[in-house]
Amino acid sequence: METSGLYSLPKLNYDYNGLVPYISEEQLRIHHQKHHQAYVNGANAILEKLDKARKDGADIDMKSTLKELSFNIGGHLLHSLFWGNLAPAGKGGKLGGALADSINNEFGSFDRFKKEFSQAATSVEGSGWAALSLCKQTNRPIIMQIEKHNTNVYPTFKILMVLDVFEHAYYIDYKNDRAKFVEAFWNIVNWDEVNRRMQSK
Repeated sequence: METSGLYSLPKLNYDYNGLVPYISEEQLRIHHQKHHQAYVNGANAILEKLDKARKDGADIDMKSTLKELSFNIGGHLLHSLFWGNLAPAGKGGKLGGALADSINNEFGSFDRFKKEFSQAATSVEGSGWAALSLCKQTNRPIIMQIEKHNTNVYPTFKILMVLDVFEHAYYIDYKNDRAKFVEAFWNIVNWDEVNRRMQSK
């Protein structure tokens, strides 16, 4: 993810047509190569700007610079998680183990979790994300509704699964029907990866 102090666009673990029919090749290619790349480029440009200012002893508007850096780094990291928790239909394994137990204990059933997560995704104001996170202090799985890439994030919570609901994630395939895209998402979740994240330290 990082090279020589700068960020880089991660490779996908599947072909650009690997998520069809739920995400088209055109949609995925533009989302990955154009939108995610833009956040990588934006974060790197700000890091280079900071490096130059420090080297030259120049003043810099820290408030606006760090706000922009947070947005771009957040976009890069969340997209990297998003690609990883997607898999071609039928190849993402099944929800199981500690993750399944945790979800059932917290939400009562997978259906209830799916309903709450989907509602979080469809109701994000403007652009943002739905995320399943884990609070290490309480060991409870908690849904985050992230606005933009960096608002309403719970500090230090481990993120297990994310769903991008920026319009750039679905507009080619679903136009303005975010709910239809959210429903399609459940067909291409890489549960093996989400389970792995749950179990990792």
